[in-house]
Amino acid sequence: MIYADVPLTEDIRAAVAAEWGYKGDGERLFGGEESAAYRLGDVVVRIGALNRDPATVEWCNGIAVAAARTVPEAVAPLHRANGETVAMVAGRPITVWPLVEGQWASIEDPIQMAEAARLLARLHRALADHRPPPRPEPSFLAIGLDGAPSAELPDPELDRWLAEFTGSARVHPLHGDYYEGNLLARGGHVIAALDWDEALVAPPEVELASAALEFADVSGADLTGARWFVDEYHAEGGTADRLDDIALVQLMRHRLRREAVYFGIAVARGVQHDEDDLAYHRQRMDTFRLLRP
Repeated sequence: MIYADVPLTEDIRAAVAAEWGYKGDGERLFGGEESAAYRLGDVVVRIGALNRDPATVEWCNGIAVAAARTVPEAVAPLHRANGETVAMVAGRPITVWPLVEGQWASIEDPIQMAEAARLLARLHRALADHRPPPRPEPSFLAIGLDGAPSAELPDPELDRWLAEFTGSARVHPLHGDYYEGNLLARGGHVIAALDWDEALVAPPEVELASAALEFADVSGADLTGARWFVDEYHAEGGTADRLDDIALVQLMRHRLRREAVYFGIAVARGVQHDEDDLAYHRQRMDTFRLLRP
C-alpha cells in the first residue's frame, strides 16, 4: 500500500498549539492514502484530505461524539475552545484525537472477530436514536443505495434490489467504514473504533453486511464466516434486521462496487498501486461476480 506524503507543517503545529493547546514535532503513524496522522504526546493530530469540506468532517465527528457517550471504545475528537472539532490549514481539515495505544484488529483471531461484531452492535444501538442534520456531502457507501445505476460494475438487477430494499428500510447513523484497519486491539482484545470520516445515515443492514464481508474475508460464494459474524452481532442486540442470503450478498456486492469506484478515482488521482494492491483489487472484483444471486 502506498501512503500519502502529508507533512506536519509549522502552520499545522501552530494551529494545534493555538486551538487545542498541544505542542511538539510529531511522529508519523502508520496508514493514510489521502491523509496522515501524527502522534503528539498523548494525542493524535489527523491531517485530512486536501480540500475536504470542513462541514462534512464536523458532521462525521458529531457521529463519533454521539457514539462515545455510551460506547467507551468509540474514540471521539477533542473540541476547540469554540466548541468545534475542525480547523482548516492550507486547505486541509485538522482534527485532534485522544491517543489509544494498540494495533489493528486481526481478522485471523476469532475472539477479536466476535468482539468486532459485538462492538458494531453496540455502536448501532448507541446511534439508533441519534438524529443529526443531513450530511453536507454524500458518503462513500451511501452513493447508489437508492438504486441509481453505476458505471463501474453495472448490474441493473442489483440496482433494482437496492432501490426496493432501501425504500422501506429504517435508517440511523453508522460508522461507515467498519473494518479491521479502523479498529485497535491490545492484549488480544478490541479496544477502540477509529476514523469516522465515512459516517452516514443508512439502514444498519448495509453496514452489517459490509463488516461481515471484511471480517469474514469473503472471497467467494461461501458465506459461512459472514453468517457467523452476523450471528455474533445479533447476539449482542444490534439494530439491523435478520438478513437472508440474497440480502446479505447484495449488500456485500454494493460495498464491492463502491470499492471499484474508489479504485478508479484513486488511479485517476495518480495513486500508484503495487502488485499486492492490484491482486487484491482483482480478487474483490471476482468476489462481486461470484456472489451474484
